[in-house]
Amino acid sequence: MVNAKPSEAGFSTADSATAPNPNGLARLTAHKFEVDRIVSLKHIPTSTMATTAPAEGTRPTDYDLMPRIIPYLDRHLVFPLLMFRSEEDNEYIRLAYELLKPTNIVGFSEQLWGMFNDTEPPADLKKKEADIAAEKERLEAKTEKMNAVFADEEVLNSMRSDKAANFRFLEENYGVTNEMVNDLYDYGRFLYSTGDYGNAAITLFQFRFLSTDNEKLASATWGHLACEILNGRNRENPAWEQSLEAALAEVPKVKDSIETRLFSNPLGQLHSRTWLIHWCLFLLFDHDSARDTITDLFFSPAFINTIQTNCPWVLRYLAAAVVTNRNRPHKHSGVYPKQLKDLVRVVRQEDYEYSDPITDFVKALHIDFDFEEAQKKLGEAEAVLRDDFFLHGQADAFIEAARHLISESYCKIHQRIDIK
Repeated sequence: MVNAKPSEAGFSTADSATAPNPNGLARLTAHKFEVDRIVSLKHIPTSTMATTAPAEGTRPTDYDLMPRIIPYLDRHLVFPLLMFRSEEDNEYIRLAYELLKPTNIVGFSEQLWGMFNDTEPPADLKKKEADIAAEKERLEAKTEKMNAVFADEEVLNSMRSDKAANFRFLEENYGVTNEMVNDLYDYGRFLYSTGDYGNAAITLFQFRFLSTDNEKLASATWGHLACEILNGRNRENPAWEQSLEAALAEVPKVKDSIETRLFSNPLGQLHSRTWLIHWCLFLLFDHDSARDTITDLFFSPAFINTIQTNCPWVLRYLAAAVVTNRNRPHKHSGVYPKQLKDLVRVVRQEDYEYSDPITDFVKALHIDFDFEEAQKKLGEAEAVLRDDFFLHGQADAFIEAARHLISESYCKIHQRIDIK
């Protein structure tokens, strides 16, 4: 399987709105080392296929996918996963601190430090805080004119869908330059690095509205997606639902960017699709209207091939999505049967490569027609579901839907049923 990282100060190693750039293959090992260093602090198991079930009453660590998922996430997206684990082990607080230390989220880093230390935070954090304030003031001054332009409704009403025409209009009437547009990109990256995802999303949107720089546009598109995902996860944000809608709207834009920019680079497309698949996991179960959209994306030929080739562990989430989809309304009556048929086909093909109690349940019920084994795997699956960051909120829905599936399948192949 192939792993890649965003180049330079990209999403996974630094704090910027930089898209994964699979062309920088010489730099890939640096990210792998960084991720391994973070993961190894806790010695999280890295196996993707467990052959034995966890002992009763123990946590199913053999099925923990965090080490497999982290390498395909931006540093800021990794943070919620570590905080989820911190509820059971304070060691993850220290991991979260180590994760955020290279970022510009200084205030929260100091809070994390205090959660596992009795001493004052390191002095360099205070110095960094002053440097960040100075940098923010500098970038605010450089983007002040552009912010005023976008705040003028008369200007916005004069805009069209043609970026080049819009830029010429602003250049002739307001003295806007390419440098000023690029300053928006730099400011958006900076805001993202400080954890101000709301303003970072706005600034990156403004940059994309005018820029024709394809490399930076691709980078800003990934950045905007990350911002909206993180905004949507913040339930204290009154507009969290709109943020998730905006994130869902960014997914096809990132997908199109992968298809067009990397048209002649199949390996690059594979890398970038793998990243996008893992980022979409934040939407798959966190936003109800995204379920069918993301599931359809994962089942599309290019993406199901990516899952089978590069990240078969994603089958856990695809299986959970399909099974829980049973109880959800669909626009078309044939959607769920087709999803289930496609899932069974892929689980059958990949059983040698990856399995866990969730995929084993599908195999037992729909491939082997072994109802006792299906019941056994369902019991094991519940513990795995409740321990998974993305699935813990879906455990009850999965168990209910799975029981209905067992009953339906049993009735289909038996003429008479003894209900005693």
